[in-house]
Amino acid sequence: MKQIPLAIGPEAARTYENFLPGPNAAVLAHLRMLAPGAPPVYLWGPAGSGKTHLLHAVVERAQQQGDSAVWFAAAAPASWQAPDHFDWLVLDDCQALDAEQQQAAFALFVEAGTQGAAVLAAGSVPPIDLGVREDLRTRLGWGHVFALQPPAEPEVRAALRREADRRGTFLTDEVMDYLLTRFARDLKHLMAQLDRLDEFSLSTKRAITVPLLKQMLAEEGGGG
Repeated sequence: MKQIPLAIGPEAARTYENFLPGPNAAVLAHLRMLAPGAPPVYLWGPAGSGKTHLLHAVVERAQQQGDSAVWFAAAAPASWQAPDHFDWLVLDDCQALDAEQQQAAFALFVEAGTQGAAVLAAGSVPPIDLGVREDLRTRLGWGHVFALQPPAEPEVRAALRREADRRGTFLTDEVMDYLLTRFARDLKHLMAQLDRLDEFSLSTKRAITVPLLKQMLAEEGGGG
């Protein structure tokens, strides 16, 4: 019988300091300089390129400075309601907004302009390719648009190693190699695999090794 593991603990905050800039250093530098009243910023790129991490980092810093922020994403059903005043408006996963969310996003964009709030948005494709209403697409694209590139393998390895160290877990090079060859090099997805592996290691009271990883995948129907 397996022991039920204790909770691993909260996910590490996504900040400027723990973002791996790689080819996105210029984007990071621009976001660090943002303040309410600045032109809108739209980030786009494939999964794992760091879009949502950077949105969180901006909001984290803004709230530390006493600013208020509202966050809306396609996964959250409309209707979206914002407080009477906000300094930052964040719209995530813009490529997946349905018709009702697009209407709400446009209204919020207009309200942000009235209040002098900064607007940050992100999606998987550039604004011109978004399948959204034209007035919203125009607003998402009129400010600064940045294409994000996924981190290179050395940066992915560094991120996994750092997260493992934060958890007090040791990842051998063999385990790292297996993760990177078995799964897509999407950092968010790899972090989820590390979370699963850490829990499985605790539940079986065994160190993290390639055989343990293969056993976990076999038991979850993921093959080996």
